[in-house]
Amino acid sequence: TSECEKSTIIQLLERFNDVTSGRVLLDGIDIRKLNLHSVRSHFGLVGQEPVLFDLTIAENIGYGLEN
Repeated sequence: TSECEKSTIIQLLERFNDVTSGRVLLDGIDIRKLNLHSVRSHFGLVGQEPVLFDLTIAENIGYGLEN
């Protein structure tokens, strides 16, 4: 799978873009019928470039966690 194909799949699963034809199914359910926040909460994306905020290491690691 090429890097471009992986990016496209992630964009469709995270609903950054919606398909213009056909459907994306998760467990047999059209992804457009699922709660967007719920779907996104099951994915974790790691970028290729590291990003560190002006925080402690522990705070950087925990950044973005709900609790």
